[in-house]
Amino acid sequence: MERGVGAGALEPGQALPPMRELAADLGVNPNTVAAAYRTLRERGVIETDGRRGSRVRPRPATTARGSLRVEAPPGVRDVSGGNPDPALLPPLGEALAEAARRYAERPGLYGEAPLDPDFARLARAAFDADGVPDGPVGVASGSLDAIERVLAVHLRPGDAVAVEDPGWGSLLDLVPALGLRPVPVAVDDDGPLAADVERAIRSEGARAVIVTDRAQNPTGACVGPARAAQLRRVLAAHPGVLLVEDDHGHGIVSRRLRPLAGVTDRWALVRSVAKAYGPDLRIAAFTGDPETVDRVLGRQRLGPGWVSRLLQQAVVHLWTTGAVDPEQVSDAYGERRDALVRALARRGVEAHGRSGMNVWVPVADETGAVARLLAAGWAVAPGARFRIAAPPAVRITVSPLAAHDIAPLADAVAAAAGPAPARSYG
Repeated sequence: MERGVGAGALEPGQALPPMRELAADLGVNPNTVAAAYRTLRERGVIETDGRRGSRVRPRPATTARGSLRVEAPPGVRDVSGGNPDPALLPPLGEALAEAARRYAERPGLYGEAPLDPDFARLARAAFDADGVPDGPVGVASGSLDAIERVLAVHLRPGDAVAVEDPGWGSLLDLVPALGLRPVPVAVDDDGPLAADVERAIRSEGARAVIVTDRAQNPTGACVGPARAAQLRRVLAAHPGVLLVEDDHGHGIVSRRLRPLAGVTDRWALVRSVAKAYGPDLRIAAFTGDPETVDRVLGRQRLGPGWVSRLLQQAVVHLWTTGAVDPEQVSDAYGERRDALVRALARRGVEAHGRSGMNVWVPVADETGAVARLLAAGWAVAPGARFRIAAPPAVRITVSPLAAHDIAPLADAVAAAAGPAPARSYG
């Protein structure tokens, strides 16, 4: 069945035969088919819904959302990628040279502590400054690596996870790939709706909730004080739920972090350096309750062992030398993002982008809007990369834009978007 899904012979949503019927057709014990279906569920290939039976997942683990993209041909501006502006990233030569110099004095060897002490100290100080509860520090190879490890040490295949919808496409792929069941939670400009989080926990049995604090991808949502208070009340009533917070906007967003961490017994808050310092550094600091961090680091020791201390030391140099001015970077993205949102509003087009580098535009016909924009010279990201049940939309990354791009892009979007959909996200 898994090979059939990968080859396209079994399509997403296709119903599978009942276990006893398939066992009879194959001449095997029904327990054998039950075990196979269980394995397929754990691998994120199929899903089972009570009396409705089993079917191929709408987006099985073999179908990455990243494949839902539009290649920009020559002459077309690509505003779909989600990458930071290279001009706002610091040069890495000096930081890498300093790490190499330290390595020449004392090479890193097997058996040493996996965490550079200066990295741990500076990461913890930054968490403290933002009001993140006390907890040990760990380091992973990017946000997704950290989130995967946190989920894996607490959850079992079949467990439900509340995820933002629309939300980060890679995360929406990861959850079913781990054999977990994603439960969509609607968002608005202030982040996840508290009532939806409550529903996901009470009605859907979600054992974990994943929240993006700032610069939410793809909508730019940012959790404000009122929404943070609402979410804390909901989570406080369910202390056994695992809370995972993604603060990948740290370093590029000036809006204040309002952490939810510490409300539940098990929690983790993850910060990547990708958007502020460079995606290829593959470094994310995280903190959490002692048991969660200990479990993650213990499992990490049995796999990669540690994240390169050379890269950790390079990041330390970037932090200590002030290689990035967060206010300046935030202002640069904010000017482009706000200008595009305003320009679209003047043209009667709804758009969202409170923080970060993306703008989310609801459309009536997603496929048509993407095609019309491509014909007009703009490649945008289809909203299907980021949606489960949310209405159609497109995502525009503002990092490649200059001031003179705003008006022509807004004109093209207004012409391509069509009439506003009946329901916006959230």
